[in-house]
Amino acid sequence: MSQPVPATARVVIVGGGPVGLTFALELAYHGVASTVIEPRTVVEHSRPRAKTTSARSMELLRRLGAAQEIRRRAALPVEWSQDVRFCTTAAGTEIARMGNVLGLDLVNSELTSEAAQQVSQPVVEEALRALIEREPLVTTVFGAHAVAVELGQERARVSVQQSDGTEQLIAADYVVGADGSRSVVRSAMGAQYVGAPGGRPNVNITFRSRELAELVPRALHHWVLNPQAPGVVGPLDLNGTWWAIATGVESIADDAEAASVVRSLVGVDVDVEILATDPWQARMLLSNSYGNARMFLIGDAAHQNPPWGGHGFNTGLGDAVNLAWKLGAVIGGWAPPVLLKSYEAERRPIAEQTIALAASNMRSLSLDLSSPELMLRGPEGDSARAAAAQAIPALKRAEFHSLGLVLGYGYGPNSAAQAATTDVYVPQLGPGNRLPHSRNQSGESLFDLLGPEFTVLGKNVQSWGRAATRLGIPLTLIDPTAHGFPPVAADQVVLVRPDQHIAWVGAPTAHPEPIFELALRGFTTPA
Repeated sequence: MSQPVPATARVVIVGGGPVGLTFALELAYHGVASTVIEPRTVVEHSRPRAKTTSARSMELLRRLGAAQEIRRRAALPVEWSQDVRFCTTAAGTEIARMGNVLGLDLVNSELTSEAAQQVSQPVVEEALRALIEREPLVTTVFGAHAVAVELGQERARVSVQQSDGTEQLIAADYVVGADGSRSVVRSAMGAQYVGAPGGRPNVNITFRSRELAELVPRALHHWVLNPQAPGVVGPLDLNGTWWAIATGVESIADDAEAASVVRSLVGVDVDVEILATDPWQARMLLSNSYGNARMFLIGDAAHQNPPWGGHGFNTGLGDAVNLAWKLGAVIGGWAPPVLLKSYEAERRPIAEQTIALAASNMRSLSLDLSSPELMLRGPEGDSARAAAAQAIPALKRAEFHSLGLVLGYGYGPNSAAQAATTDVYVPQLGPGNRLPHSRNQSGESLFDLLGPEFTVLGKNVQSWGRAATRLGIPLTLIDPTAHGFPPVAADQVVLVRPDQHIAWVGAPTAHPEPIFELALRGFTTPA
């Protein structure tokens, strides 16, 4: 239930979309209370936007108890389909098919604790809202706008406007902007987007059709390569709700035109009930600042990523977890404020990588892959389709197979993270990288052994526990081999951060205090 606007708060989160809600849940996971300000009282399903929650996001959400809730609510089970197809029309000739896409094939994988999930963003948001309703450390104020933020000498002041026009002030120690492209928090910081403000035009269409499922093969995406009507069609559920993207289209006048576009994409006169249309452009923007001592940006407030490859929403969830554990540590008194400086140093390069990959993916949309020859009958059409079948998987591999970015990104100049364009993830045991995952013979995940704060993995690590107690640092000590897991780093010791990234790897030491001091500065970029 939403609550009245409080007069004070430790942390005010401006924006209660999935990124803001994840941030609130992550703060609560670390014992920190927050207040979420969100103008929408209900979640709108007619404009679904993001549709893929990545394997990495699901791993992070698993720690919060959210992965299972999202899968329970998801309309498309992971096993239903892991394919995308390229075709003349959705109900027409199939040209090429790609399988095991988007990390959906990672169920019970050695590489990760969670597979990806095909699920619309509103469903994710409703799952997070349900968890927050049961979380006493989170206060939600739905139906209200944050209209201004001011940074005082000791605290920030957030002006909140209710639906009746009245305004109230919240005094907060910290303000986090998860308020999207028109961020009030970004404006208050004096920060601004840099990059490409305009992109290629598209129109999203959400519609219902009773007949369509019987006319198309089972797939998550149907990429239509008809030059007269290029785009993508896919199911939102198994009960007749669908989405479509008309690529290269700037606007659609009305529902009649939208229905005509859908029928052109499908290729037959199918029944269509239009639910919503949503024109958009893929922007490539990055805030020139992610925050200061009291105000920070996460998600779309910090970056706008083209959606091709499904990384934008997931990049925002990574922001939320990275900043929240650090803010929790500083508020909890066991980390110095300098740790917060590492948030931008770590996350902004990841957004740059992601935008670059999405921009590369955007160079081969349906409009670009289409040609009149593909639509021809006879030998000329057969030859064109055969050539396209060879070319398309190579052109689109980085979009649908990108575990090198999803699981392989790392923090800091010494990390061994893979390039953003690679489709192969090879676990790298090194500072800054995600801890390599493994399973024991029972199928349990190594990540489930990790504590909520720092964790030390290795044998005979009692000196780490004593040092952490002296320094007031919450620490979990784990010998993975005692739980049936292979050694993580042979005879070495691994210090793991709350976000499952490695802080340090090295030989056993009786005096780990300097290592903790280094870890609590994060992977900051040298001045």
